[in-house]
Amino acid sequence: MSIRVLIADDQHIVRTGLTRLLDAQPGIEVVGAAADGREAVRLARQLRPDVCLFDIRMPLMDGIEATRQLAGPDVADPLPIVVITTFDLDEYVHGALKAGARGFLLKDAGPVLLTQAIRAAADGDALIDPSVTVRLLAAFAHSQNGASQPLEPLTAREEEVLVPVAQGRTNDEIATELHISTSTVKAHLGSLMRKLGARNRVELAMWAHETRRI
Repeated sequence: MSIRVLIADDQHIVRTGLTRLLDAQPGIEVVGAAADGREAVRLARQLRPDVCLFDIRMPLMDGIEATRQLAGPDVADPLPIVVITTFDLDEYVHGALKAGARGFLLKDAGPVLLTQAIRAAADGDALIDPSVTVRLLAAFAHSQNGASQPLEPLTAREEEVLVPVAQGRTNDEIATELHISTSTVKAHLGSLMRKLGARNRVELAMWAHETRRI
């Protein structure tokens, strides 16, 4: 089945371009487009897409607030959201990730990376633009007052899985690197999220940086 995507961007030419690009990819279908954050939230709740692709700077409601309303800590059934922006600013990335975004890309990332981010979000993974990943996660870690402690101690294997997650590797790459199955990687990720109170891989990566495991 196709991955159903909702796009939100205040520029018509950008919405049109993203729609054409994604519709041309096998297994991806754009099911809606919004010109502002408020409309994006309304459409997302109505259509329940598999992935939302939101710009940050939009009228009426910005992409970070729209993300918070659809994927924030208080949302019972959060939607996978990828934030895409022209601006490489730390506060944008931090705000998007804390609001619950499952990916962050710059608009010049290119169609391959954009498609990968959409597929990763739909599959429960997260992808952050490689050009900003290390610097931004490190900056985020340094801005915090201290990481929360896990509910239970992490096992040695969970620690092994956590590091490549924080480095942006996919489940398949982690499985190959550690010589385990992809299903085993997913099981460890589920355990890590439960122990750390994390909702997704991005929050696992943040915690790894906060605790200087990277």
